[in-house]
Amino acid sequence: MIELTPAQRRDLRARAHHLNPVVTIADNGLTPSVVAEIERSLQAHELIKVKVQGAERAQRDALMQELCTSLQAEPVQHIGSILVVWRQRREEDKPAAAEKKPARVATAKSAAAFAAAARRAALAKASAETRRSPARAPAPRARGTGSSSGSRGR
Repeated sequence: MIELTPAQRRDLRARAHHLNPVVTIADNGLTPSVVAEIERSLQAHELIKVKVQGAERAQRDALMQELCTSLQAEPVQHIGSILVVWRQRREEDKPAAAEKKPARVATAKSAAAFAAAARRAALAKASAETRRSPARAPAPRARGTGSSSGSRGR
């Protein structure tokens, strides 16, 4: 177990201020399932709050000590029915087969899909080339005399 300095403890109390309790310990006490859940939470978050219901202060102190010794964690704060516990995240040994494989480039699944992808690429290339070519001057509009339905009256 790592002994926390007062400065570290103060920093952890400040970080824990906004946290909500992740585990509630009720009348049954520290059952194996509760300890396992606290273990998972410590591994995921390092700093957690635990709520204790229906216990006096002396019982909560004993519960905090038992919890910290069984999980190799450090007590940070005990205020009211809330216990704040910290433990540095443990490195997990993962088997080599479980490692993520590198992402593969997507490939066409059939000849029709391949042909459709090739057509889309050719159309996109042609569209890009026409945008790059010098802009043509717009054709002059023919102004006609007479009243057409699209002309404005002046």
